Amino acid sequence: MNGPDSRAAGRGALAAAACYFAWGLFPIYWKQLTDVDATELIAHRHIWSLGFVLIVMAAGGGFGELRAALHSRTALQWHAASGILLTINWLVYVWGVNHGHVLETSLGYFLVPLVNVALGRLVLHERLRPAQWIAIGCAAGGVALLLLRVGRLPWISLTVAATFGVYGLLRKKSPLGPLTGLGLETLLLFPFALGFLAWQQSTGAGALGRVSFLEHGLLVSAGVVTAIPLLLFAYGARRIRLSTLGLLQYIAPTVQFMIGLWVYHEPLSRGQAAAFAFIWCGLALYTADNLWAQRQLTRA
Repeated sequence: MNGPDSRAAGRGALAAAACYFAWGLFPIYWKQLTDVDATELIAHRHIWSLGFVLIVMAAGGGFGELRAALHSRTALQWHAASGILLTINWLVYVWGVNHGHVLETSLGYFLVPLVNVALGRLVLHERLRPAQWIAIGCAAGGVALLLLRVGRLPWISLTVAATFGVYGLLRKKSPLGPLTGLGLETLLLFPFALGFLAWQQSTGAGALGRVSFLEHGLLVSAGVVTAIPLLLFAYGARRIRLSTLGLLQYIAPTVQFMIGLWVYHEPLSRGQAAAFAFIWCGLALYTADNLWAQRQLTRA
């Protein structure tokens, strides 16, 4: 099929792939800011993301939905919770990247699809197919192997996966679109981010006026770097099938993994490699089962 629908799907797939590829490159961006405390980086990310989102809303006339959301107690509760989860996710991710744990952060995002399946069973009471149970078992086996062979729980991976999984669940229940939802989340957390940055500056620990010109530029660019991939994701998600989107999401952690291994030369022990293999087997099984279920549904 070469009609308008196929062309729209092609553009959607390209946008989604670009989004995930950009997310995969994030470790390189944050590594340039290792001199700045991770908490301060996230505060800057909140403030500049809000500024960029408001500019996009002003250009597209999207303030009406945001004003309506500010008068909805349900929207405020959902997005206050999702905003906190997203903040924790960003904080742990950035801290992990800047402390030499890019491989572990990539593992967290590899785990997200399987966390989503588990949350669907535990929270939404969805029925799981046998292959999905086995996939979750493979992921659990990989985590257990890390505990036994490496001697510690991969807390960065587990926190990244759990917070992003629950964040996705909350956003799934929200009636707001991606841009408005991000705007509300950052707006609710803006006073806390601004207060923290003001306190940092008053104590002399703040980055503004202390770091290099390049680092100042990167701090201010955090809003654009955050929002543009999300807009690409929103564009792509509306135009392609969910199964296609599910396959494309592996681009980000794969790129992160390669950067951690080949650019920053992080060590990968045999125990870690075996744990990754378990989790990748679970992902392969999960993906194959999803494709099979989608094909059966299409035939029906």
